[in-house]
Amino acid sequence: MPHDPSALITGLTGQDGSFLAELLLAKGYRVTGVVRGDSDGNRPDGHPATRSLGSAEHLRGQVQLIGGDVGDPHTLRDALASVEPREVYHLAAPSFVPDSWDKPAETLAAIAGSTAALLTAVRELELPVRVFVAASSEIFGDSGESPQRESSPCRPRSPYAVAKLSAHQLVGRMREHFSLHASSGITYNHESERRPERFVTRRISRGAAAIALGRQNALELGALDAVRDWSFAGDIVRGAWLMLQQEHPDDYVLSSGVGHTVAEFAQAAFACVDLDAERYLRVDQDRVRAPEITPSVGDPSKARERLGWVPEISFEQLVERMVRADIARLEADGG
Repeated sequence: MPHDPSALITGLTGQDGSFLAELLLAKGYRVTGVVRGDSDGNRPDGHPATRSLGSAEHLRGQVQLIGGDVGDPHTLRDALASVEPREVYHLAAPSFVPDSWDKPAETLAAIAGSTAALLTAVRELELPVRVFVAASSEIFGDSGESPQRESSPCRPRSPYAVAKLSAHQLVGRMREHFSLHASSGITYNHESERRPERFVTRRISRGAAAIALGRQNALELGALDAVRDWSFAGDIVRGAWLMLQQEHPDDYVLSSGVGHTVAEFAQAAFACVDLDAERYLRVDQDRVRAPEITPSVGDPSKARERLGWVPEISFEQLVERMVRADIARLEADGG
């Protein structure tokens, strides 16, 4: 590894981007993130920008920023040419699956289009860079087999999943055709206290915290029997980093390998505050999605064997971490 490794991150302001930036900074990287706005952090009129760094706000001053829109090919090309990074982590993308039904064209452009633009810029600039692209377990959909591995059939069930599959397959084809060091990480559900509240896991952790503090009486959720393979976001981005340390690029499933239902997540959350979840859970039919034929559980064997990647935070530790963080937030803001 070079003495002064550098990395470019798209999606710096999100959950994954912030944990990845922390990891890379701890390893001595120069980290640059692509964020909306101009590169010097100022508006054209000279006033300080109000653009929040989101989950990475605490890293302001530790990371360099390049302004632009990752949906614009020129932004990505200019960022690559300016930074000349050793590694690129392409994390920026819509992450809330239901929204993709309302904006399928925008979703495809944001995910598949930006991936194509990034890989094209890497090829045309002839940079010796290693690229990680975040795929998703959603690409498997009704795969017909569970757990899913890298070779499992892909039958996506939403525009978001179609877009992620397009990006994933594009990585493989351009890697093969142009000999790019590009890898796709098929990431399963990964959470943290930095996950936005619109996601079910934060709804649960915040709900348990609010009920424990006497500020809420019940928690409404969708289907309680939906199965997910949940990991800690910090573990997942460490897997992404390990992928780019390999001599040869490849695709890897990054998951815990264990499925849990939404009800089990809720039970674990309420157990953290010594409450019985069943007393407080209510099913909101408007939140119930169509039943899934194939449980979304990944087989991380390849990542464990070839990368030496093992999650460090257990399911129970993850849930408790989220609940404790939400209790602290609620106590701090009085909400």
